[in-house]
Amino acid sequence: MASALTDKLTRLVKEMRGQARITESNVQDMLREVRMALLEADVALPVVRDFIARVKDKALGQEVLGSLKPGQTLVSIVNRELAATMGEGVADINLAAQPPAVILMAGLQGAGKTTTTAKLAKHLIEKRRKKVLTVSGDVYRPAAIEQLKTVTSQAGAEWFPSTPDQKPHDIAVAALDYARKHYFDVLLVDTAGRLAIDEVLMQEIKDLHATLNPVETLFVVDAMQGQDAINTAKAFKEALPLTGIVLTKLDGDSRGGAALSVRQITGAPIKFAGVSEKLDGLEVFDAERHAGRILGMGDIVALVEQVTAGVDIEAAQKLAAKVKSGDGFDLNDFLAQIQQMKQMGGLSSLMDKLPSHLTAKAGAVDMDKAEKDIKRKEGIIQSMTPLERRKPELIKATRKKRIANGAGVHVQEVNRLLKEFEQMQGMMKKMKGGGLMKLMKKMGGMKGMGGGMPKMPF
Repeated sequence: MASALTDKLTRLVKEMRGQARITESNVQDMLREVRMALLEADVALPVVRDFIARVKDKALGQEVLGSLKPGQTLVSIVNRELAATMGEGVADINLAAQPPAVILMAGLQGAGKTTTTAKLAKHLIEKRRKKVLTVSGDVYRPAAIEQLKTVTSQAGAEWFPSTPDQKPHDIAVAALDYARKHYFDVLLVDTAGRLAIDEVLMQEIKDLHATLNPVETLFVVDAMQGQDAINTAKAFKEALPLTGIVLTKLDGDSRGGAALSVRQITGAPIKFAGVSEKLDGLEVFDAERHAGRILGMGDIVALVEQVTAGVDIEAAQKLAAKVKSGDGFDLNDFLAQIQQMKQMGGLSSLMDKLPSHLTAKAGAVDMDKAEKDIKRKEGIIQSMTPLERRKPELIKATRKKRIANGAGVHVQEVNRLLKEFEQMQGMMKKMKGGGLMKLMKKMGGMKGMGGGMPKMPF
């Protein structure tokens, strides 16, 4: 979360850690700063009051006063109470029902319900090994049904057809009947959203809930909405027995207030967080880990999971064997490493999970520029012939000009890429079987963030 809340609380954490003695006076000063940071981040006032009261109670108790490192203890209290505000640990999705387990997706238009439905389908298929059917009950928004069809296909799930001239109730009944007859494990129902809360919307979704009797009713809310998210949450809580929350757009430059408020307002646990626009950009929400991110402590567990999921171990082992056998490292291998970086979710996604003190210098670097640089390199290599990729020594002046024209770059860019490739090639020649992890670390070490292959944080 690249937010003002994270920036302010990170600075406060550094100041608190340096405190040799904790007194009522400096606790009050610290809490005043925390309160202002939370209010500016659009955290609901009742949530702020409750949070501050809990931290103050513990900070002025024996837990801190009797500690040898009161500053660090105070930080741990703030971290713990932040996590408690958003929930306790991980709230798993409930699929304990006679198949199909019905999951109803609710929320305002623009919150990301349709994309989130597909992301959840992909998650259930890949992580829970479920057979998933999706259906759209949104008969009002143009192209909503087609959008769900497209993203469902990309997610690897099956889509149940519906048309704008049907009633949402009839669509739901037909989809449920189809899911039962074809032995689906899960039915995901994408409902209509509105630009604002209205009685028609609420009555329609109440009827759908009564018809489907879902095991999960997930409230999808945009984390960038701030105070509006709180008002929406209240209205949906009154209309539906919400069982969980999905926070979308947590990767945006949001103020972060929704993440801290929405659980307390609805009483429902946050179950998932949308962390990128890609279909695999849905994380099971862990309150403790998210609190660490807000305080600038990073989320190393999520980083390891992301890197592990993105790394093609088989391809890396083949490359290691190839280098070890002396076959050499060519531009096809170089391209594979660039594409591996993209599979991991890109630089900004990886950097977001590192502790702020490790990314302070990198913060000055334009992440967009670095990611564009990666795409440019990919384009240059893809403009080469298969022979040129295998034998880069053939690439002389006329070939360089043709490659540059094909990639839409200057010849200097081609020269720069070839120089970086030669550096990595030289590095590979020196490696005589240092193991897979050593190989992968070396692959990430080119040129740092400022140019060339970005340095991987593992």
